[in-house]
Amino acid sequence: PEDVRRVLAAGARALVVTDRAQNPTGAAVGPARARALRSVLRDHPGTLLIEDDHGHGIVDLPLHPLAGTTRSWAFVRSAAKACGPDLRLAVLTGDPVTLDRVRGRQRLGPGWVSRITQRAVARLWADGAVDGHAVAGVYGRRRDALLGALAEHGVTGQGRSGMNVWIPVPDETGAVARLLHAGWAVAPGARFRLAAPPGIRITVSTLGEEDTGPLAAAVAAAVGPGAGPPRSYV
Repeated sequence: PEDVRRVLAAGARALVVTDRAQNPTGAAVGPARARALRSVLRDHPGTLLIEDDHGHGIVDLPLHPLAGTTRSWAFVRSAAKACGPDLRLAVLTGDPVTLDRVRGRQRLGPGWVSRITQRAVARLWADGAVDGHAVAGVYGRRRDALLGALAEHGVTGQGRSGMNVWIPVPDETGAVARLLHAGWAVAPGARFRLAAPPGIRITVSTLGEEDTGPLAAAVAAAVGPGAGPPRSYV
């Protein structure tokens, strides 16, 4: 919250918040942080607040929204994570002025969203086709298993919700290269961060139980103090 207060005081005019399953850290806004952020935003009522709840349907943590704290706000809930990215559909609500501006921008492009897609997603939601509690449980067990295996090797990671685990590393490029050489593909943290320290992201959505231990051992070897320089692929 203090970082948000600082940047808003410095002139930032918009704030984007991922409520749950933040990519890449898996962070989620809890009740205490939500109260603190609302307090900050009340002091800056002209801020455009955009909330992204793409984790709906794959997390079992409660939602603590900030919507309505400022005059201009938008709350977006995507179907991509729970129902599939090919659906390319989300629902949006917000204050009247912001919604009118979004409609205006839509008219400058295709101007419509496929009714077939809309009806398909509405039917999936109405029928409860995705058991969010079950999905969240599977992701949670996979995250916890990986975090536990990493801890056994002395490696610290984090991942509270969603499908990702974030691991701070001293050298992103070297860690990614060494893991790739060992047969594991992970995402470098540079694409997700601005001023934060380096790290790598591991997605657990397809991580099998039999692979958790070997992956943790490979990560420890790639980021530990004994890790050598990255291999050259030139």
